[in-house]
Amino acid sequence: MIVFGVIFALLALLGAPLFAVIAAGAMLSFHLAGIDPTVLAIEVFRLAEMPVLLAIPLFTFAGYLVSESGAPGRLVRLSQALLGWMPGGLAVVSLASCAFFTAFTGASGVTIIALGAVLYPALTEAGYDDKFNLGLITTSGSLGLLFAPSLPLILYGIVAQQSGTEEMVSIDALFRAGILPGILMLVLLSMWSLWVNRHNRSSFKSFSWAKVRAAVRESFWEIPLPIVVLGGIYSGFFAVSEAAAVTALYVIIVEIFILREVKLKELPAIMRKSMLLVGGVLIILGVSMASTTAMIDAGVPERLFEFVRAHIDSRLTFLILLNCFLLGLGAILDIFSALVLIVPLILPVAAGYGVHPAHLGIIFLANMQIGYITPPIGMNLFIASYRFEKPVLTLYRSTLPFFFILAFSVVIITYWPWLSLWLIR
Repeated sequence: MIVFGVIFALLALLGAPLFAVIAAGAMLSFHLAGIDPTVLAIEVFRLAEMPVLLAIPLFTFAGYLVSESGAPGRLVRLSQALLGWMPGGLAVVSLASCAFFTAFTGASGVTIIALGAVLYPALTEAGYDDKFNLGLITTSGSLGLLFAPSLPLILYGIVAQQSGTEEMVSIDALFRAGILPGILMLVLLSMWSLWVNRHNRSSFKSFSWAKVRAAVRESFWEIPLPIVVLGGIYSGFFAVSEAAAVTALYVIIVEIFILREVKLKELPAIMRKSMLLVGGVLIILGVSMASTTAMIDAGVPERLFEFVRAHIDSRLTFLILLNCFLLGLGAILDIFSALVLIVPLILPVAAGYGVHPAHLGIIFLANMQIGYITPPIGMNLFIASYRFEKPVLTLYRSTLPFFFILAFSVVIITYWPWLSLWLIR
């Protein structure tokens, strides 16, 4: 079986479609266990029995539609009217805007491309150092992954619910668990940005209620969206799938029929673009459910836990090694593939060390978030290099201070579980 595992790993590294490698591994496992490999189709069909799964395409479509409208520019102008009075305030505006935008699109690359076109020239014009600007926007692209209705948060909840652990975690509980850790990351990066740019008076703008009122009027249709949707989820008025439907319908009405910034004829192209991402996620998720079932039947999680327990007897040591592993994983694997491949394996092991599944989810996503900017192959480094036409080595150097700050925040999140669990309990 080890030989087959090595072969499948090599196929994946050589560029074979990930879903095909996972499906082949699951079918082989079923065959060796004397189970008809066609059970794979039954496992994939189980996706249709998950009502919460509707949230993935609906939230993703809504995020892509918003990115095609003038909403990103309005979001930046509103944030600047509220925070631009501080020296270095535009940097905080960039962090907050990118975090909000990524939470709704679920894709950090979309944020860098959509908001980078607005923020990078604005930061440069305001006199910020170019190295700082590149590092800020590249890092900010992944900041919203811990905030609802982040697609990775939803996907983690679905995978965790299928992993057979005794302690289950709901999607809305994960949404609450991500609030304080996400705010911590934003606050630490904001403090660093304000300190670095404390002498930059060229970006200083006096606070004006007139500008705030004008920005609020301009963003009149976008402001209610997070309040209604997230307030509905947290209060229990909406289920997650219902909130996704409300979000998609609201964005269609506002952007196409009220503001008319997106033409009706452009809607099919936007749907196609967003569903390419969703389709890739769902097909990997479907075959990974079969792979998870095969691993559980074969007792892989139990054997893995016994192996880890034999070599690691401390919860602290386990968490240290887990962070190192996840950080490296995030640098070489996209977040969706990592979720469906690794979570079913580490969730039972972490539970054996007393790690709550919601806390593990936040640790996992926080590390994946840093993985986007981890050299040598962090995905956001290459997206930003392409978007701003800068050498990748320049992006490496530009993101280093932000990398260390986020790494420090992950240490706090990991060893202070209260931060993730307080709003749940």
